Amino acid sequence: MDPSAQTVPGAARAAVLSALRERIVAFAASRYARESAEDLAQEVLVVIHEKYGHLERMEDLVPLAFQILRFKLAAARRKAFRHGEHLESEVELLASPEPDPETQAERSQRLERLAAALTRLGERCRDLFRLKLQGRGFAEIQALMGAESLNTVYTWDHRCRKRLLEEMGGRWE
Repeated sequence: MDPSAQTVPGAARAAVLSALRERIVAFAASRYARESAEDLAQEVLVVIHEKYGHLERMEDLVPLAFQILRFKLAAARRKAFRHGEHLESEVELLASPEPDPETQAERSQRLERLAAALTRLGERCRDLFRLKLQGRGFAEIQALMGAESLNTVYTWDHRCRKRLLEEMGGRWE
């Protein structure tokens, strides 16, 4: 068999996948950052290569690729939500790293109020806040604190934050 005859179908598939990749990236980039879109497109193409190597026509690959992409997008959103990335905000860089004396005094007073309020809370609330500050997730806190369900930990967290706010005088600042 002629070796060049074997490379033509592979070249045709590569051309189809290249065109498909551009469509996937364009669609994903309309919903995410360009870097994430590139990664998602790569993940989709890996799935197509590994599981659907028998498909070669663009008409077969486009709906399949976009179905896989929808699953990947949903998984990325769930992961971002689970990790709390939807709550993150931009950090402003200050011109001077050292705050003015008034800001330092306000911060110091706020920290003193917070420390005093924390000492008036129960042990469970202090433990819960300590674990959260260590970066532990609610499922891990459930195991460490011996709660029967995850909803119990959510309830403790809500009540402890409410109690802390009351101890702080009804305002955080």
